[in-house]
Amino acid sequence: MSSVKKGLGKVEVSLRWDPSPMGSPEHDLDIVAAAYTTGAGYADPEYVVHFDSRSPDGTINLNRDSRTGQGFGYDEVMTLEFDRLAATYTRVVVGVVIQQNEDRKTFGDIANTGVRIAEGYTELATSDLGEAAGGTAATIAEFTRDESGTWEFRFSIRGFDADPTTFTTQLGALT
Repeated sequence: MSSVKKGLGKVEVSLRWDPSPMGSPEHDLDIVAAAYTTGAGYADPEYVVHFDSRSPDGTINLNRDSRTGQGFGYDEVMTLEFDRLAATYTRVVVGVVIQQNEDRKTFGDIANTGVRIAEGYTELATSDLGEAAGGTAATIAEFTRDESGTWEFRFSIRGFDADPTTFTTQLGALT
């Protein structure tokens, strides 16, 4: 676990995984972000960005959404523009969830999973999600705004056994 204590501007969260073996159901992993306002604490988020969506103000965008993991490098990419996020937002939690089909999959079942968090060319954190190998969902990062308005980053992988709908409603309480 590590922390970066500097003001953050535009951050990119990238996710990769290998496609399922031929003849097997496809793996679909998704990046999820939940934004919380000043008084919300760990309660319900103001909004959730996931499954090919963006925030109402355009500051959090899922730029690339893969349903199979096919391609080179990172398959899904989410951009978070903290330098543009309204002052009413004080916390953003980011996670990864596996869309489940007929046979339950965990991160340990999916080959070559990985997440990278970067600001520009500066890599803030990477993980192969091994810390969450038994989970079907995981929180990966928490971004908080301090009293001076500076955004800080805390990297922490925590695995959970939750379906996508449940995970998105509980994301803030799971960090």
